[in-house]
Formats: sequence, structure tokens, C-alpha cells
Amino acid sequence: MLDILYKDHQIFAVNKPPGIAVQPDKTGDTALQKLAEAYCKQPLHLAHRLDRPVSGVVVFAKTKSAMTALTEQFRSRLVEKIYLAVVQNLPPEPEGLLVHFLRKNEAKNISVVASESDANTERAELRYRLLGSSERYHLLEIQLITGRHHQIRAQLAAIGCSIKGDVKYGFRRSNRDRSIHLHAWKLAFDHPVSGERVSLEAKPPEDPVWQAFGL
Repeated sequence: MLDILYKDHQIFAVNKPPGIAVQPDKTGDTALQKLAEAYCKQPLHLAHRLDRPVSGVVVFAKTKSAMTALTEQFRSRLVEKIYLAVVQNLPPEPEGLLVHFLRKNEAKNISVVASESDANTERAELRYRLLGSSERYHLLEIQLITGRHHQIRAQLAAIGCSIKGDVKYGFRRSNRDRSIHLHAWKLAFDHPVSGERVSLEAKPPEDPVWQAFGL
């Protein structure tokens, strides 16, 4: 059952559960895009991606013109992207700007923080803010400035704050459902036809770890 956040003649947005691929992949598992297309009864264009273990806002375009407009907004960094992340270790400061150079390791499907910039690295920027702490974990709000492969996961790991469940980036054990506690919480963009600002918010999964923070 799709958790629909927004729909009109141009845009279709849903709250993706963790563990489902956004697009069809080699596993053959049912992908979110196929479920969305079945609901809308038409092909859809994927405006952006979330990793399989991540939950939260995913936006599809219903027309090629809407897709072109959304792609340009993402490219020009006009889309506001806010995530929530649960980590075990406190960051060095309650809030800050992280800037790293990431190098993608295709063989391992990870992004590695490089010591310096070169032709094979991409600059990655995000802002984080500590929102609260539970008995065992800490909740961070992440404002994504650039959009690199596994950016939040790699940058938080680089400051000693691996995301809960993310063994690929240094957390000590996986979550039972193979998810990680990273959630695409809010997304805001200009509507491709009306130009009005569309602001979407997705509730985190029903999980005791999220609920400990009142979410």
C-alpha cells in the first residue's frame, strides 16, 4: 500500500518504506516505481533516488516536461532536501557544515572520503543540527546541499557518527530488517507548471528508535 504524499497531473510523491528499491534492479524485487506506475496507470519518470535501506520522500514526474523542470531544479540546487539520521555517537559540535571530497568505489558500491580533491573526487557539502538525544542514540537533522552517492552516510561516518544499522559505513551491526536509520524527511521544490512552492513531509517508519524522539 503506497503512502501518498502528493498527486496531481504533473507530480506524484510517496513516502518510501525502507528495504524497497526505488527502481527495478538485478534482484528482481518489486520496485517502488512499478508500484507507483500501477497506481497511476501510466509510466512515471523518477526525479531523484533514495538508497534501498533509506526511507522517505520520493518524487516522480508524470510528464517529460515536469521531469525536465524538476531535473533542472535538482541540478541548480533549488530543491530543499532535509533528512533525519539516528547515530550513536555525538557529533563534535551540536551543529555545523561538513565539506568533504568523495571518491566512489564502484567495486564495493561505497563512497570514500578522500584526503584531497582530484579528478576522481566530487565535493560534498551538508549542514547538520542535533535535534535531540534518547537513552542510547542521537537525532540529527541534515540539510543536503550537494547530492552525491551515499553522501550523508559517508560524511557522517567520516566524523565518527555512522548511521544506526549502516554496517557498510562502520556501524557495528545491521538492523533486523536491513534498513538504516536515515529518512528523507522534507522536500520542497517549485511546481513545474504553476511555479508555486510544493513542500512535502514524510513521517518516519513506525519504529521504537524513531518513536523515542517523538516522531
